[in-house]
Amino acid sequence: MVRRGGAKKLRAQERIPAVIYGRLNSPQNLEVLSQDLDDLIHDSVSENLLVDLSVASDSTPRRLALVQEIQHHVLSGKVLHIDFHEVAENEKVTITVAVEGKGEPVGVKTGGGVLEHVLFKLRVRALPKDLPEIIIVDVSQLEIGQSIHISDIAPPPGVEILGDKHISVFAVAEPLTEAQETEAAAAAAGPAEPEMLKEKKDAPTGAAATTAAADKGKKAPAAEKKK
Repeated sequence: MVRRGGAKKLRAQERIPAVIYGRLNSPQNLEVLSQDLDDLIHDSVSENLLVDLSVASDSTPRRLALVQEIQHHVLSGKVLHIDFHEVAENEKVTITVAVEGKGEPVGVKTGGGVLEHVLFKLRVRALPKDLPEIIIVDVSQLEIGQSIHISDIAPPPGVEILGDKHISVFAVAEPLTEAQETEAAAAAAGPAEPEMLKEKKDAPTGAAATTAAADKGKKAPAAEKKK
């Protein structure tokens, strides 16, 4: 494996450490040119990428692989490491794909409803050549109270959508009432801050309170009797 210091040196040379694994071969450490990876990601709508890898001095000239995971730096967003999952052309694989809505629902346009995006990703299974980068769903016909479930989505050719068919992906809810909007605004604002108790202005504190208490405990001097 590439040591931490070695990985840092690679990135300084505009190379990204990577690993490729799968049931076809043993795991193998690789280096990927940063520019090649940037171009690949820039031209794609997601990181679900199917790539042809040419590994220098490798016994297999061409290796088909899915980009399984891309690790990014938390602050800069730069790529730190890539995992490739090697697959066969005739082997069905399962991946997670983003799902997005297209169009404005009738229930939102004419009824003032609210479009709810319930499920943001779908699990799909297909041959590598048929894997979609993203699934687009037309939501324009949705009325208030209607939903689109997994079972309602027509998958691309050669693709099977997995999961519970009764789960909602999109729905149009009724518009909020004035009371509900007020309640939602109050919840978003957070709990009210407690009032600070003010000290009484005439109440002595600290050393002054101690002195006052001591003076209160003393008896007044007796009046001198007249002779």
